[in-house]
Amino acid sequence: MLTNFFLLFIASLALGGTPAQANQPPTKHEFRAVWVATFHNIDWPSAKGLKANEQQSEFLQLLRNLQRNRMNAVVVQVRSNGDAIYKSDYAPWSEYINGAQGQAPEPFYDPLRFMVSAAHDRNMEFHAWFNPFRAISHHRFSSVADSNIARRHPEWTYQYGNTLYLNPGIPEVRTYLTKVVMEVVQKYDVDGIHFDDYFYPYQTNSEGLNDVEAFERYGHEFRSIHAWRRHNVDLFVQQVSDSLKAINPRVKFGISPVGIWRNKQDDPNGSNSDARFTSYDGLYADVRKWLESGWIDYVAPQLYWSTEHPRASYDALAPWWAENTFGKHLYIGHAAFKLKEKKSTHWKNPEQLPHQLQFNQSYPQIKGSIFYSASSFEGNPHQVEEHLQNNRFRYPALIPSMPWKDNIPPQAPENLIALAKPRRIRLQWEAPKLAKDGESATYYIVYRFEGAQAQDMRRSDHIRTITKDQVWLDLKIEAGKNYTYLVTAVDRLHNESRTCAVAMVESM
Repeated sequence: MLTNFFLLFIASLALGGTPAQANQPPTKHEFRAVWVATFHNIDWPSAKGLKANEQQSEFLQLLRNLQRNRMNAVVVQVRSNGDAIYKSDYAPWSEYINGAQGQAPEPFYDPLRFMVSAAHDRNMEFHAWFNPFRAISHHRFSSVADSNIARRHPEWTYQYGNTLYLNPGIPEVRTYLTKVVMEVVQKYDVDGIHFDDYFYPYQTNSEGLNDVEAFERYGHEFRSIHAWRRHNVDLFVQQVSDSLKAINPRVKFGISPVGIWRNKQDDPNGSNSDARFTSYDGLYADVRKWLESGWIDYVAPQLYWSTEHPRASYDALAPWWAENTFGKHLYIGHAAFKLKEKKSTHWKNPEQLPHQLQFNQSYPQIKGSIFYSASSFEGNPHQVEEHLQNNRFRYPALIPSMPWKDNIPPQAPENLIALAKPRRIRLQWEAPKLAKDGESATYYIVYRFEGAQAQDMRRSDHIRTITKDQVWLDLKIEAGKNYTYLVTAVDRLHNESRTCAVAMVESM
């Protein structure tokens, strides 16, 4: 019989286990995130001009809601149109913070610093989302500060519809925007840099882009203005990628394009789709090239179509993206906002989103999901929260590691002690020694097994908690049962220690 605080041993136990069973729960490694849009106060803050404490309270509640649904990351819009939700040397404060562009929060605080810290306290990744080229949302109605780049350099812009855009074809624009991004990387402890689908604007048949003058000046080596535009976006993406690798190679770089790269009828490498707008032809974003070139670490295509869509079926597009990742991570962008649609027959079906999430499990290249957007879960449409909490995201998940960025795992925790007390078991351990790359643990995983034998650690249902602390109380126990606890260490880029600390204990 084991004593109630008996430390059995600290072991070098390889992470392995029995083969996966047919009823294996969702994968242990999965990126689970939502987009948090600040543009027009879609998700946060809920209104312009809220006091600092109200903004902070709202964001903390948002994180609590996400944790309840077992999300492990947030993708927050920090620049929506020539502005910033942080103290910037390159852009004015966003109007969505304090009501007018250029006005700081009152009383003053830095929202980005607050949000990054709050996410990390909850062991969630924070990705800073930029809409880089939109300079002024509406040329008549948007609040625009004198320090907005479109006011300081009108020669860098062109108007399309009611919106002013920075011209990707002007080298100074690409350099300026790279500095905008690098300022955030250097000043804030973000985990990722994230661009959405807006490089060049979505065009209509009635209006062309007003960038012919820039093409005549900078595009003389190109026969086609379309090829030149695509080249401009390539240069920008590569420039940001190279700058990230030089300044902080730990920071991930991801892009969320429109969900169709090209139609197969236009390119043999394209997907079985028939879309009017494609990433390559409509927005001049050759995301497939960026993946193949290794310029980005992950792609999050916006697959906002149902499985029954006649021209862009989810079941056709997800496999195409899975086959074209070139070894990088694929996170599917899901249309959570359509759960509230009343017109679409397909999205009235409460099984639409659950089917998509289940479908993803058939493709190991699909490493996770990002949902647009945070406010879409309000009201729990189609009981989506119950599905996530009780089914698809029933168990916690680790963010998948990126071996091309860091493949050195931390050492195992040390001196694990399990102490049984009435109705609870207290675990305590020490941080591991430094790994070969000088890193220790960023957080820990506690596994629990009944009896004296550890089982498959690849199964997420054996994870009792993922924590940054080195003390944890297990309150869900049965008196008189023997438990085996394993604790592993995980570093900043989610490499898990290959060995673990082990303790056995009999509950009281």
